[in-house]
Amino acid sequence: MNLQQIVAELTVERVQLDKAIAALNSLSKQPRRGRPPKTTQIAAIENLNSTGRRRGRPPVSTSAPKKRGRRRLSAAARRKLSRLLKQRWAQGKMKPRAKAR
Repeated sequence: MNLQQIVAELTVERVQLDKAIAALNSLSKQPRRGRPPKTTQIAAIENLNSTGRRRGRPPVSTSAPKKRGRRRLSAAARRKLSRLLKQRWAQGKMKPRAKAR
């Protein structure tokens, strides 16, 4: 084979490869179907808001969550609740449950 023939064959292959690359690129340019990825959604929302603030619920803080102490009844509240429940039982508002077998 002479050099001119090799160059001609490589040129033909290059043209074919260029066509294949162009075809693949055109496939990727088609619009996506379905829901867009999450990062795109967030960027779109942030760009729409002109005030610089996010609408809705504030983001979750990174600090440790506040622990609520256990709520305990005082002795007086316990007595009052006991008295009220005994009254309800006496009035027949609360029926005792049937025992499970």
